Amino acid sequence: MRRLIFALAGLAGAATLGGPALAYEVDPITREPLMGWGVAPAAVFRPQATGVPRQVVRYDGGHAPGTVVVSTSQRRLYYVLGGGRAVQYGVGVGRPGFTWAGTMSVSMKREWPDWRPPAQMLKRRPDLPRHMKGGLDNPLGARALYLGSSIYRIHGSNEPETIGQAVSSGCIRMTNEDVTDLYERVRVGARVVVMR
Repeated sequence: MRRLIFALAGLAGAATLGGPALAYEVDPITREPLMGWGVAPAAVFRPQATGVPRQVVRYDGGHAPGTVVVSTSQRRLYYVLGGGRAVQYGVGVGRPGFTWAGTMSVSMKREWPDWRPPAQMLKRRPDLPRHMKGGLDNPLGARALYLGSSIYRIHGSNEPETIGQAVSSGCIRMTNEDVTDLYERVRVGARVVVMR
């Protein structure tokens, strides 16, 4: 009963503030609130529940804090915190024939990036647009971390059902919520290690 009274008092207080309404949705599967992250209400994230929740885990991989480690076989990305811990995220990875491994660095970061399919992709899929403005329907999602001078990125996705799958052309996909969290943690120049 006390919670109900506090909730009603909070709603009444919010109604009297007269400020703009926040863009707000609830994920129908996880029931977690989704906020627009400072974007216009029309650009609020779509609900993106995934079977791989973001969590802090024990990590003894021997990498320095701030390193991003991707295990394509586990379909997990780890942001190393140090002290034997890392933030673990579920990811989508390259499908057979499009997997890769190596060490790169984050060369650039973009919010709601535009997408220009690489020439190799356009050869395979001539039906793709040559350019797509950033937004909810853009395959790069809410954020992108560009890896060196390669064609690969760690980016959001408008297809959350692909997280945990091997379906991409080599990029590392995340939910928009997870890539936004990672984007805030990672700095340009950060080391990215991709392992099979």
